[in-house]
Amino acid sequence: MSKEIIERPVYVQRIMRFVDIPSIKVLTGIRRCGKSSIIYLIMDELEKRGIPEGNIVYYDFSEPEWEDGKMLAVFEEVKAKLAPAGRTYLFLDEVQEIKSWERMVNTLNQKREFDVDIYVSGSNSRMLSTEIETYLTGRIITIPVWTLSFAEYLDFKKRYMELGRTKDELYNYLEFGGFPATHLRKMERPDIYSMVKDIYNTVIFNDIVKRNQIRKVDLLERIVKFAFANVGSIFSSSSISKYIKSEQRKIDVETVYSYLEKLSGAHILKKCSRYDLKGKEILKTFEKYYLADTSLRHAIIGFDKDAFSGLLENVVYLELLRRGYDVYVGKYNDLEIDFVAEKQDERVYFQVAQEIRDEKTMEREYENLLKIQDNYPKYVLSTQDLAAGNYKGIKSIHIADWLLSI
Repeated sequence: MSKEIIERPVYVQRIMRFVDIPSIKVLTGIRRCGKSSIIYLIMDELEKRGIPEGNIVYYDFSEPEWEDGKMLAVFEEVKAKLAPAGRTYLFLDEVQEIKSWERMVNTLNQKREFDVDIYVSGSNSRMLSTEIETYLTGRIITIPVWTLSFAEYLDFKKRYMELGRTKDELYNYLEFGGFPATHLRKMERPDIYSMVKDIYNTVIFNDIVKRNQIRKVDLLERIVKFAFANVGSIFSSSSISKYIKSEQRKIDVETVYSYLEKLSGAHILKKCSRYDLKGKEILKTFEKYYLADTSLRHAIIGFDKDAFSGLLENVVYLELLRRGYDVYVGKYNDLEIDFVAEKQDERVYFQVAQEIRDEKTMEREYENLLKIQDNYPKYVLSTQDLAAGNYKGIKSIHIADWLLSI
């Protein structure tokens, strides 16, 4: 494959572990997060391992020629391209554009007459709907693809421009985010925001408005802007409904909840539920919502350095998801723990603070964690170079150092 792509080895290494396993590999994530580039990297790696080019078949269903693609016609097209000898490695990019694609993929994966190893990518909730689970239960491996991590951001940037101090670059990362296309060359702030806004508009109108036939687009966008402005804050569908009513518009709580679900399905927002540490249950109200990428906040509702505190939480939350944790906001009596991260038998607690300027802030950030009487690791992450070591068993670390710790 001749397409020039910057390496993302974490994804390549993970996906290559599943090559030739008889399950459908499903790459999901917001548009322009790099799914297509990762597919090209996988195809390159297969060629390096000796797979003939004719046995690697790629379709990009986001191209205009497939706009009205019918599943049966696409199925016939794909069958005709399968290699006559040996296994075909089949890549179906933005496959959700083809209605009932899961039936086609399931047939190719299950029938003995087809010797295929299948990889699909998609950008919205159609990739994980109940209907798909019905057809593909137990036959898929889901690989979430995120925008650039802080480590990847530094790697991308140093290829095209001079890097500043790592801890200063953290603030650039908070502002400009991790959409790969915005870091492939030196760009001015308005140009980066314009590119991010174009991504946002495509997701809103193609993956949400058009797909769900939403008529009151202005109400949807008010909900988006409320969520963007309140990153790191707990709120409910009811609080959004009241806010919109205060602006002389009307929307019921169920509609707000439905719109938030659609925004999550299109990967613009990620819902972080609360977890009651004493009751050991996930709570169903007053969640937090984080952005798929911090640049969305600035591009859509304007740059505001005072928003960095919530965006630091956002960056930590996404990094925990990248590392494979299930993440919750912790509730311990009346106290809030920013993040409770769990993976198998592992649990880690995090408090995130932009700065710890005084005794009162220190008491709040550390004492909340000290109230939890267990032996799981506890961290306070901040943008200050705190002294190495522990405070009563709680580890303190600069957020930039933690982001680069793996």
